[in-house]
Amino acid sequence: MSTGRQLPEETSRLSANDGTAQIALALDTACRDLAIPADVRLLLAAARDALRSASNDAETARLRYHALFDAVPDPVSILDERGIVLDLNKAGMSAYRRPREEIIGQPIEVLNPDLPKGHLGPVWDTINRGRTYVIEVTNMRADGTRFPVEVHSAGFMHDGRKCLVAVARDLSSRHEAELRYRELMEVIDKGIVVQDEFLNFTYGNSAALRLLGIDGSESLDEAMRLEHWMLVREDGTVMPEAEYPAVRAMQEGRIIESTLIGLYHRQRRQLSWLSVTVVPQFAADADKPHQVLSMFSDVTELKRDSALFDRVQALAHIGGWEWDCTSDELYLTDESVRILAQQAPPATMLQMIDCLAASDRLRLHAALDLAISEGRDFDLELQGARADGHAFWVRVIGGGVPGDPATSHLTGTLQDITELKHGEETLRVQARSDPLTGLMNRDAILGEISARLADPTQSGVAVLYIDLDRFKVVNDVLGHNAGDELLTSAARRILRAVGTEGLIARFGGDEFLVVCSTDDDPGRPERVADAILDAFGDSFRFEKEEFAITASIGIARAPEHGDRPQTLIHNADAAMYDSKRRIRNGWQVFTPALAQSQQDRLRVETHLRRATDNNEFHLVYQPQVALKGGRIVAAEALIRWQNRQLGEMRPDHFIGHAETTGDIVRIGSWVLREACRQVAQWRDAGLGIVRVAVNVSYRQFLGDDLADNVRGVLAEFDLPGTALELEFTERVLIEDAPDTLRTFARLREQGVVLTIDDFGEGYSALNYLRRLPIHGLKLSQLFVEGVPGNKSDVAVCQAVAGIARSLGLGLVAEGVESEQQRQFLLEMGVPIGQGFLFAPGLRPDEFARRLGNQATQTDA
Repeated sequence: MSTGRQLPEETSRLSANDGTAQIALALDTACRDLAIPADVRLLLAAARDALRSASNDAETARLRYHALFDAVPDPVSILDERGIVLDLNKAGMSAYRRPREEIIGQPIEVLNPDLPKGHLGPVWDTINRGRTYVIEVTNMRADGTRFPVEVHSAGFMHDGRKCLVAVARDLSSRHEAELRYRELMEVIDKGIVVQDEFLNFTYGNSAALRLLGIDGSESLDEAMRLEHWMLVREDGTVMPEAEYPAVRAMQEGRIIESTLIGLYHRQRRQLSWLSVTVVPQFAADADKPHQVLSMFSDVTELKRDSALFDRVQALAHIGGWEWDCTSDELYLTDESVRILAQQAPPATMLQMIDCLAASDRLRLHAALDLAISEGRDFDLELQGARADGHAFWVRVIGGGVPGDPATSHLTGTLQDITELKHGEETLRVQARSDPLTGLMNRDAILGEISARLADPTQSGVAVLYIDLDRFKVVNDVLGHNAGDELLTSAARRILRAVGTEGLIARFGGDEFLVVCSTDDDPGRPERVADAILDAFGDSFRFEKEEFAITASIGIARAPEHGDRPQTLIHNADAAMYDSKRRIRNGWQVFTPALAQSQQDRLRVETHLRRATDNNEFHLVYQPQVALKGGRIVAAEALIRWQNRQLGEMRPDHFIGHAETTGDIVRIGSWVLREACRQVAQWRDAGLGIVRVAVNVSYRQFLGDDLADNVRGVLAEFDLPGTALELEFTERVLIEDAPDTLRTFARLREQGVVLTIDDFGEGYSALNYLRRLPIHGLKLSQLFVEGVPGNKSDVAVCQAVAGIARSLGLGLVAEGVESEQQRQFLLEMGVPIGQGFLFAPGLRPDEFARRLGNQATQTDA
């Protein structure tokens, strides 16, 4: 059976076949020529027969090849090394709806126009390693319609050259089935989520996102991270991770049915009760689940306390309200609904707050927070807008429910006082512009980025994330007026620098975004970034003050760095922080390595969050010695972290992460208590009271009642305040001056020694320094390491020593590593030092041994 098809080289093969037939005919004629000797004729006959047999075998093989080739039900293509189509079976012509002559001799792109340049590179790389290359692509029919296929490619040699055979499996039916499955999942009213073998969330239907309060701006897996949520049992106790239904289903490989769990969102302070069933799912021939599917329903209403409604009914004839702080559910009387007059009665406190003017939302938020955290009642007059656009004024009174010591519920009244405010007022309509700078605001720029990414003609987009370096210093030292003027001046400079090259927005605080096109000019983002940096070359002025402000810029491009606004902005933000960390006053383009760095940082932060509970920290103690004589006078407690997976971590590798995440507060409390415990142990061993210096983060200072904590720890170990020295960085000096003064004064009353660490490295806010009741300064190792050879470091050390003498403060030099440094510091009048010249950080027993030796030498 013949198919009537030939490879391009088969034309020459047919000619060769014709030549073979002619040769056979000539041999046959010669065999009958009696003029030729008989033995020669016999040889010629044998050659003729062999030639005819070989020709028949070749034709049989060719027919068998085409029969098998056309019997394959999937499209099969034969390609040469360059991707030129050499042959196509019947299934291929049917699938692509093209005659054979339109395909043979053409590049494979005629069937798949979406293939990128160099697409054959990874194909041959895989095949040369003895493997089959598999990929999902979209092929095109003659009428331009597309259909998905899974292509399996293998290599073979043909006539001494490398060729490919590619089999394409149509995936349309499978995709349609998956689509129907997804559509079914979306219409089900129950929440459905899927987690992989590592319990990362890979899918959630619309009902799940709604019930969990997750909007489309964040990924499900990110929103469901354990730091955002707490799971509780039905009795209200915290559920350990081993009891989580998904964990049990994955570990036990069985269905976990109808488990009631409380899901508490830490930031929103919202508690929902869910009935959860978890089904493990197994891959073919697997004995362990590869994912679990959870179905759940919100059953919070079934647990609602009916006493809440009784409380509402007993309120005055003005409107009443009650709010469940954990679930965010809000209950309004009919009068309250009438006063607010929204299209739908607010069902949550957030929805009621959304009825108010922007400035009054913050006031009510703050009042609610104080009512929850401190039990304060509140009485506010607030402005809002009804659904018809008319303004209203209400008096809102609220407080805790009697008999609810946890303040998990608030109740109160709404009184319409619009008449008392002399008529209606209209709300200020939220504009697209930032009120301070006149630039686009956050929502507007997000909309612009979304629109460009959705438009194929404008999808080449770059985002520049701009952060002003040292803005907080200016804002704190010179005041908010100076900060606002700086922001408006910076906005004008960015406008001039960018010109018509892009859109500009104030994204929040001192952060700006520039969005520009890269379709017509790939180098535009970097050029715009250079122009912005140049614009910040001149100093800024406020009244009589002059100061330099620079900018750090991160750049991310679509589509290579993300195809969604939030992804682009997030990656540009990451690049900006990398630029700020490296050099400041520069720009950085997002890279995969930077993404890996973010993952590494997240890994450190994840382990760090559990380090205190896992007893992974220990302290070493570096002696502080008299530079004259070398006697130990005190010690500094230095933290070390030994993690089973990460190994030994130096403080400079994890303290910055702890500051960023806020874990430094817990870590700092542990260090304070552990240092005091060790001092008490040395005392009980007869070594006397050793003063130990402990570093205190500004976050501890701002977010905790530091003075009370110190008092409690000292009392616990029966230690005098003089046994403890607290070291603060200069950042504490400008965070909040009134609170700083009060806290320092309370610590000093306890006898605690107060020292400013690394003085001269940071803000050097001398106007605060002279007012604080501190005892001493620590001269930074950054400057000590350069003396006595570096003139600049010598000058800084002399200046700091002069400040200490003038203010009557003690002075300790850090990082003393050589005898020359010790001699220089002695001559400069520095009495105390610490560093490797004397000892590194010592284990408690080694430090105790040195103290004991010192006491023995003194006695001798």
